[in-house]
Amino acid sequence: MSSPNLPTSAARPQNGLTALGTQQYLTFTLGNELFALPISPIREIIEFPGLTEIPLTPAFLRGVINLRGAVVPVIDLSVRFGRNATGIARRTCIVIVEVNIEDNVHPIGVIVDAVSEVLEVDPTQIEQRPGFGAGLRADFVAGMLNLGGRFVVVLDVSNVLSPDELENLISAAHVAPGSGPGAH
Repeated sequence: MSSPNLPTSAARPQNGLTALGTQQYLTFTLGNELFALPISPIREIIEFPGLTEIPLTPAFLRGVINLRGAVVPVIDLSVRFGRNATGIARRTCIVIVEVNIEDNVHPIGVIVDAVSEVLEVDPTQIEQRPGFGAGLRADFVAGMLNLGGRFVVVLDVSNVLSPDELENLISAAHVAPGSGPGAH
């Protein structure tokens, strides 16, 4: 699988801006739609290695992978958006994103249908998120990238992969009906 040239962590600007004042975004597909993530929290892109499923977890948590000795949870972004599960195909890959949880950085894998390219984007090309019509929760959308008349949804990583919300959703999946307080 060929993947876009992802800047090494040493070459990735911490604030997301390059020396030219542009921002770098990784574009990828889910179904027939094109999305973008800022490069700064992306650690790497790996071929889909298969994964270990975990019973009794929400559908969006597809399982875990072993990434150089670390157990990394893998989220199906399509399911997280309320859509069908991502089918595993030849170009399916996992984007490893670093998220902050209680002042520590943790990797989370995100399944996508295919990665496209890394774009250098002038901030003026990013338009405000629409109040409706993107087919996603408004807080998941950071903005819309205008690529010559084609719009790409720029995702807000902190909301899409919110550790608190993901933890709450996983905890809720572990509470079986009738097992709460007062159950007989």
